[in-house]
Amino acid sequence: MKNNKTMLITGAGRGLGAATAVLAAEKGYNVVVNYLKNDSTAQSVVEKITKKGGTAIAMKADVSKEEDVKYLFEETKKKFGRIDALVNNAGILEQQSKVENMDAERWKRVFNANVLSCFLCSKEAIRQMSHQHGGNGGAIVNVSSIAAKTGSSSEYVDYAASKGAVDTFTIGLAKEVASEGIRVNAVRPGFIYTGIHADGGEPDRIERIKHKIPMQRGGTPEEVARAVLWLLSEEASFCTGTFIDLAGGI
Repeated sequence: MKNNKTMLITGAGRGLGAATAVLAAEKGYNVVVNYLKNDSTAQSVVEKITKKGGTAIAMKADVSKEEDVKYLFEETKKKFGRIDALVNNAGILEQQSKVENMDAERWKRVFNANVLSCFLCSKEAIRQMSHQHGGNGGAIVNVSSIAAKTGSSSEYVDYAASKGAVDTFTIGLAKEVASEGIRVNAVRPGFIYTGIHADGGEPDRIERIKHKIPMQRGGTPEEVARAVLWLLSEEASFCTGTFIDLAGGI
């Protein structure tokens, strides 16, 4: 059933973003599938949605660049009239490494992709959603990580630190725009079966560590997507500045 609302999901060509896009369309949203590199995977998400009767478009943009973000939101407004929901999902993970072997350029890449993108997209979303700008209100969900709490020592301390920044940004922004009709929340996935582990150099990482997870298994992108959609829904109407951990008990 159509609800005439529009959701923009960054990094939606695969993994958590793709699963969220499909579920959002099932809930009646018009969906903007943002991606950076792989046209074919983004188009496959759109095709999956449209075959089920949903509405979706794929839009290429580097959300760590201000000019790309402005273009992305302007085009979304032209196409659908307004944006009602934003999922800041785009992010990267680099090869497993100890801090002593990392360089400054790696940290810049990770923070640009994981933190700066979150700020830039939220800024543009607020300008469309806020009651102070004549908007109808809306909701933002930031995709953080359980790594923000665990630290990911000897593997991804830079990634964990970037997600810690996302957590702090979520809390501050939620308080800032609460009176403007915008809710801001976050999910902290961990140990989810997605391709991001291959980016870190260990595609089967979850199989190696799942015995350390209280639930003894990894999670699925669909389980994360359901939490995201709940936070965006009216069922979470009094919920802002909060987090849902999806990491099997970690």
